[in-house]
Formats: sequence, C-alpha cells, structure tokens
Amino acid sequence: MKPTLFFIQLFILSTLSVTAQRADSDQLETSEGTVTIQPILHGTLALMWNDQTIYVDPYGGAEAFDGVDDPDMILITDIHGDHMNLETLKAIETESVPMVVPQAVADQLPEEFQQQLVVIGNGETTEQLGIGIKTLPMYNLPESPDSRHPKGRGNGYLLSIGDRIIYISGDTEDIAEMRALEDIDVAFVCMNLPYTMSVEQAADAVIEFKPNVVYPFHYRGPDGLSNVDKFKQIIESESEDIDVRLRAWYPEN
Repeated sequence: MKPTLFFIQLFILSTLSVTAQRADSDQLETSEGTVTIQPILHGTLALMWNDQTIYVDPYGGAEAFDGVDDPDMILITDIHGDHMNLETLKAIETESVPMVVPQAVADQLPEEFQQQLVVIGNGETTEQLGIGIKTLPMYNLPESPDSRHPKGRGNGYLLSIGDRIIYISGDTEDIAEMRALEDIDVAFVCMNLPYTMSVEQAADAVIEFKPNVVYPFHYRGPDGLSNVDKFKQIIESESEDIDVRLRAWYPEN
C-alpha cells in the first residue's frame, strides 16, 4: 500500500470513528426556521440555524468538529481551558468569525483574534447573525473573589432564535439568576463538583425555572462522570413537563 493512500484511509477511518461516536443531533422548530442542536464534548456544542453554525466553547481540537460546518460565530463563557481553548481556536477556521466573549476572555486571547471580539458583560445584550444574545452571571457559591468562578468574570448566555430561547449555563452553581429564568425552551445545565454544582442542586434549580427541554452537560469531574440518570429521575419525579435529554457528551465513555 502506498504511504499516501494509507494515510488518506487512516484519516477517513478516524473521522468516521469520531462521527460514529458523536451524540445524535436534535431539532428545535422556531418561527424562523429549524435549529439543529449538536452535542460535541463536555461543555461544547454546535447550533445550526439558517445555514449558520454557532460553536459554544469550542474544545477538543479540530477533530471534535469533524463533519460539522465551520463556525459563523463563536461564544465563549469563561477563561478556563475547557471553555477558552486556544489549541482548538487555532485549529478550526475562525477568520472573520465574530467571537462573543466576556472581558476576562478578551484579555487573555492573543492579538490575532482581537479584531473579531464582541465583548459583553453580565446583563448586557448584542445581536449577531440575527440572533439576540443576552448574558447573565455564572459563579460559585458562596460568592468570593478567590472562587473558581467569581461573579462577573464569565457569562451564561440566553440566545433568542426566532420565538425560542436557549439558555447556556456556563460554569455556575445554583444561583438565583438561573432560578429566576422564565420561558426557556432549551437549557444546557452543568453539574460537576467541586467546580460547579451537584446533580441534586442542578435538578432542583431546573424544576424551579421549568425549561421545556434540558440537557445535562459539562458533567465530568475529578471523580469521573456525574450521575445524570439520577438528575433525570429527580426531575421526572417532580415534573412531567420537562423533557430531560441525556446525550453522549463523552464518547470515550
């Protein structure tokens, strides 16, 4: 076998392997077209809408996005390497792509990205690609300047796409701002102690703000994966109206 042919076949096989392990995508119907929701890895996802692709916290290298269109917009929630991942940002196609970020992320991104940044803080709004974007805090409790996620540094995001609202929690604990949310169609909620919150905290908050659909994500911690089956069971025991969707955010497991 010629070396060139061998490496081409190896690349095809590795791409097929990543794609085969990836979680199935879901569809969200809106008043302005269908949103395709594609779980990628950990706290990373892609949203496809009206021929536009949005990456949230791109992480895992370019190979994590095999078979997914290049981004038209990127959202980054915080400075940690599983959210602001320079290796991945440099590996994927980002030329002229708007990157919506908090100031702390902007301060750490290299010069090559600075002209693309849309810097937005907690409680602020912007519109990009026809999508309304509003931010809210994400932080640890009790609040303290030296916590892993101090209030005001990172952003949770509310995306308004047509008549639908999608909530992306970022790395947060069971905060009042999340519990006060209303009319959320789809929520992505983290749960990995000691970095964010427990399964029980996350479930209790979700039961209070009542999204139509919730995806547990970002649930790998130092002791392995959180018990998302328990998360689902707690919610379903209290509410028949919340659709809890468990997806393969960690294909290697």
